[in-house]
Amino acid sequence: MFKSAPRIRRRFWFRRLILTLLSLAIAFMVLSVLLVLPWRWLPVPTSSFMVQSVFRNGQFYEYTWVSTANISPEMKLAAIAAEDQRFPDHHGFDLDSLQQAIADYQQGGDLRGASTISQQVAKNLYLWSGRSLFRKGLEAWFTVLIELMWSKQRILEVYLNVAQFSPQVFGVEVASQKFFGYPASNLTAEESALLAAVLPGPELYEVNQPSAVVLDHQYWILRQMNQLGGIVYLQRLKG
Repeated sequence: MFKSAPRIRRRFWFRRLILTLLSLAIAFMVLSVLLVLPWRWLPVPTSSFMVQSVFRNGQFYEYTWVSTANISPEMKLAAIAAEDQRFPDHHGFDLDSLQQAIADYQQGGDLRGASTISQQVAKNLYLWSGRSLFRKGLEAWFTVLIELMWSKQRILEVYLNVAQFSPQVFGVEVASQKFFGYPASNLTAEESALLAAVLPGPELYEVNQPSAVVLDHQYWILRQMNQLGGIVYLQRLKG
């Protein structure tokens, strides 16, 4: 009888540990849903990257939410052409682009990212920069929730609103007003491609004084926009 007491205690603590871990997992999932679901309808007030920029740069950011109806179709197409050309077709993860990036790296090319627009929204809204497995795991989790709870149009709308265009400029509306002097609804294809060209490095590249690298990227984006068929391509987001 007394010999079995330690075994009983071990079983008790093991069951308690399992219940605790299960409770934490359920709490995390519920919290995650509460963090994602409201932005299916409501304007996003800020993002993790915006808050981090204040501490990193010592200055407050500029940000104004604007609805998708007030964003130029050219800007929507430029973002897709630049960042995620399979955006209408995948469910948050572009495995083909990931495999191609790995193959290019193995053949001696630079290691480039293969994040989709959905993944970038998850990272910008909730997380931080970095390549740890823990952060990538959180990114994948929030990407799944975003894809399940939002439409493709909504994902693109949020992306263009929280995207960073310079050290203190977030969102396409502020970027358009600051660099071109009018609302995002009036952006041309050339202007949209220029804004999209700085997305990979908004704290390195400049819209108002674009380097040769930025201008080359702008021209490449314009070509991609044409190859996608122009703004008619955006109709695929309604499927």
